[in-house]
Amino acid sequence: MTVITTTHALEAFCREISSAPFVAVDTEFMRETTYWPKLCLIQAATPDLAAAIDPLAQDIDLSRFLDILRDARIEKVFHAARQDIEIFHNLEAIPQPLFDTQIAGMAAGFGEQIAYDALVRQMLRLEIDKSSRFTDWSRRPLSAAQIDYALADVIHLATLYPRLRAQLAESGRLDWVGEEMAALTDPALYDTDPERAWRRLKPRRHTARYLAAFRAVAAWRERTAQQRDQPRGRILKDEAIDELATQAPTDLEALSRLRAVPKGLPGSRFGAEIVEAIAKALVDPEAYAPKIDRERAPSRPASGAVVELLKVLLKARAEESGVASKLIATVADLERIAAEGETSIPALEGWRRAAFGEDALRLMRGELALVLDGSRLRVVEVRRAPRAE
Repeated sequence: MTVITTTHALEAFCREISSAPFVAVDTEFMRETTYWPKLCLIQAATPDLAAAIDPLAQDIDLSRFLDILRDARIEKVFHAARQDIEIFHNLEAIPQPLFDTQIAGMAAGFGEQIAYDALVRQMLRLEIDKSSRFTDWSRRPLSAAQIDYALADVIHLATLYPRLRAQLAESGRLDWVGEEMAALTDPALYDTDPERAWRRLKPRRHTARYLAAFRAVAAWRERTAQQRDQPRGRILKDEAIDELATQAPTDLEALSRLRAVPKGLPGSRFGAEIVEAIAKALVDPEAYAPKIDRERAPSRPASGAVVELLKVLLKARAEESGVASKLIATVADLERIAAEGETSIPALEGWRRAAFGEDALRLMRGELALVLDGSRLRVVEVRRAPRAE
């Protein structure tokens, strides 16, 4: 049981793992009541060495370990890495190159967003003790049970990673996950600039007035959540942002009449700030409104029935290839195909086109049909009768 609490010990550990081809990494953090995640523990392991790093220790500087995360010669292995990457992004150390075993598991046939304990159970035939999962990781001292639990996660991860990677390489699917890893390490995914906070939400209208107010309120909420270190939802719910953008109140009386606005907010400092933010945005809404990429939306409404057929085809092809359907295409992709046919989307490119996209287009052209053969769904070619001369 190794817990690193000093800079000297951390530097020694990093020297030992710096020549490893990969390092498995996990974190324990808390953010239920905060905007910024509070990093409480970092676990790291190679096939030969494992340690827990205490970032809350007084005499510790994480710089050397952050250098390991940035080192392009060492692959960093996580499971369901997004929240971990967000933490390291805040420390200016996005792990690269990255291998996420949850995404890799989807490509290897382990199902949609497989949980870590399920992946360990299926690949290593081991059961993980999850009794320490929801403990308070910010309290010190940590118990032996907590440390054993935390270290077991990365020790097992370092064991299953080479097997999972080899399985993907053997099936020719290793490159399939590369795209997903690139998207996962894109700094834009973790952008906390308040003026871009609206991108996390789904505007329901596209008028300049609505979008300007929408951006202004989303920016106000993000800025306030950061300053108060509180979750966004505790400041203002998403649905309230839409109502505020729709109604665009420019005085406290109009604000107080909105149903989605929490009671007491109009009479508080927050109420005045929201009204002021909206009023400023509406001085020149055309200039302030965000520019929505309308190309991402279908140019015409998709037929619901066609989308449902494509969902069935996607499920069938995903089952046949042993790949999670979510990795192949999203519902938005299916809607674009249903509305436009050939279009520029991930589902119609690269391996996804071979696994599903080409058949989706053929189904749209009437060249394929879905047939129920007893309890089994089959995809069959449609034989067209020759035209009479």
